[in-house]
Amino acid sequence: MAESEIRDDHSWLTAFMSAAWDDGPAEYAAGIAHSINKCWDLVNDFYAAADALDADADESWTLPIYGGRPVPNSTDADLGDPPLMLLEPPAVSQAARFLADVPFEALWNVVGAGFGDLGWTEQELLGHHRDLQEFYGQAAAAGHAVVKAVWA
Repeated sequence: MAESEIRDDHSWLTAFMSAAWDDGPAEYAAGIAHSINKCWDLVNDFYAAADALDADADESWTLPIYGGRPVPNSTDADLGDPPLMLLEPPAVSQAARFLADVPFEALWNVVGAGFGDLGWTEQELLGHHRDLQEFYGQAAAAGHAVVKAVWA
């Protein structure tokens, strides 16, 4: 969403993300939302292999999954509220460039065997990769920020 429309308030963002979750199918179809169910660590680990491909990697591989600034929560907050991260437009553009440029097949060649041992297929990770490419590409083209929630 446009950065100007985002309130830097954990309660507001929690309500916003909850509504987005409820509208998930429509938002996914519109390309304005993406969800990685229960395997975001693995997708992040997959992108970490970019360091093995390029010794000068600037860790932009962290942006699609864990990048962003934590949105502070109040000390009396409900412990069930999700951790929230805000990725501002310049970092969204950097994440989009990383996803557009990273050679998926080369990453798979570096770490694919380990992921296969965990029960993941190349097609599953490629699906997440393509979804993230589309999502971040659209957000970057629009100059938008990205809000992330980790629902436990």
